[in-house]
Amino acid sequence: MAGGSAHQRPSISSIAGITPCPAGWLVLPARLSGVTIVTDDPVVLGTLTEVLDYRPTFDTAVIEVPIGLFDEPAAPYRNCDAAAREMIGWPRSVALFAVPSRAVLRAPTFEAAQQLEPWINRGDWRRFKWVREAEAEIQPFHQRHWFSAHSDLSYVSLNGDEPLVSSPYQDDGVAERRELLKTRMPGVEDVLDRTPPAGAARVHLVRAAGLLWTARRAHGRAATRLPVDSDWDSAGLRMELVR
Repeated sequence: MAGGSAHQRPSISSIAGITPCPAGWLVLPARLSGVTIVTDDPVVLGTLTEVLDYRPTFDTAVIEVPIGLFDEPAAPYRNCDAAAREMIGWPRSVALFAVPSRAVLRAPTFEAAQQLEPWINRGDWRRFKWVREAEAEIQPFHQRHWFSAHSDLSYVSLNGDEPLVSSPYQDDGVAERRELLKTRMPGVEDVLDRTPPAGAARVHLVRAAGLLWTARRAHGRAATRLPVDSDWDSAGLRMELVR
């Protein structure tokens, strides 16, 4: 074609890492062009509805919340959670919390929930607010582009499948994760130097930046599912984690 370019420009895709934070959800959007990833400013949104309605729409998003639940009380860890905890290793495996059933999410009080699943503590009960949102808002069609993951699992993947023992709450843990990001996704590590938006803290930036690694892998269809053959819940949702 006269006047045309001999080479097409690579397409730009929109990806995101999303993690719960005190004020709602921290969203770290990024643009992906070939192997180049450029992060945009992180933003805190109050509800998962706002996250799902974010514009421009994400081509691929990875969110740190369980998707797919048992209806009635069962083992505290789904197959994907047990596999992830083993891969993350001690001591970081404690950061992957037990997952409630739908019956527990609908319990009116902490005491009623604990009668159904005695392993629940007050911290679990507070965290369930994010799981309730996901249970209410995420539908099977979302799983074409939205994936459940855990940031500790993302950093194990970034570290060549070797578990990390440092904590993302401590300076040495942030430094270790920053170096991994710098090596594997140059430029993304700068996210950790930014001032967190109101309602979030540095640890949430650390988590979201790790989840971007998994989002990039999922977008390129290189992500691995745990378990390999997904379990399904009664609502038609895959009970899995990706890495």
